[in-house]
Amino acid sequence: MDILHIIEQLMPEKPKTIAVAAAEDDVVLEAVTKAFEYGIAIPVLCGNSIKIKSIAQEKNINISKFEIIDTKNPANTAVSLVREGKADMLMKGLLHTAELLRAVLNKEKGLRGQGILSHVSILHSPILNRMFLLTDAAMVMYPDLKTKIELVRNAVTAAHGMGIGSPKVAPLAAVEVVNSDMQATIDAATLTIMNQRGQITDCVIDGPLAMDLALSEEAVRHKGINSHVAGNADILLMHNIEAANSTLKAFTVGGNCLFGGIIMGAAAPIVLASRSDSEKSKLYSIACASSICTNASRTEVGENT
Repeated sequence: MDILHIIEQLMPEKPKTIAVAAAEDDVVLEAVTKAFEYGIAIPVLCGNSIKIKSIAQEKNINISKFEIIDTKNPANTAVSLVREGKADMLMKGLLHTAELLRAVLNKEKGLRGQGILSHVSILHSPILNRMFLLTDAAMVMYPDLKTKIELVRNAVTAAHGMGIGSPKVAPLAAVEVVNSDMQATIDAATLTIMNQRGQITDCVIDGPLAMDLALSEEAVRHKGINSHVAGNADILLMHNIEAANSTLKAFTVGGNCLFGGIIMGAAAPIVLASRSDSEKSKLYSIACASSICTNASRTEVGENT
């Protein structure tokens, strides 16, 4: 998979500044250096400056053009840079996610947005030869209907940033009919009606849909489904974190999808990459976050009264 061809479609007009919390990690340094070379982002490295420079020297990574802020609390430092307008987005380095989120959610000095924080996986499939989004595989565990509305909002905002003007949202279930014993189907149908009535805007929602119907036009033809979303879904809304996480791993491991992970819902996009993610995956995440910074506007979602 040619990542350069993929990220070319996400290139900002000018690079965005990314504050990296705890940059003492060779893969993170390699990814932000590539992002700088490609004109995607300008890194500001927060953490132990001696360790950062030592790792860069050991791995032959040229960080000479990057600002390095020596700090014992890289999460707070990086968040402050974004809050003060000195950086456009945030990236998790070599620290626990909970530590970074504590700084983000600080009531006085954090980056709280209007709604919940949620994780959006941005996948590029070599089989489908296109991009689609999946939520939530990492943060929100068992969303109720109200929370699913928030998940849709954050994912739609991310999709707008990816250049998808009116994303097609598929609330997934095991079947494509409403079953009173399956809460996923009830929530999916409710979201669909709310969208049709203008209570959820800037997207098209249709569900419940099974996974094959969400992504496969051939499956849609075989089953004779009439839907504006089926076969071409841009956003897969999962019923819970187990389903989402397992599906994500199936896409990346079995389907060889390129993966980018972003936390949405804060005042700025947050690149959330696992330590096990590759340099290519981290670079893709940075490109996605940069695109969101450039293009996304907050989606208005709520109930009309």
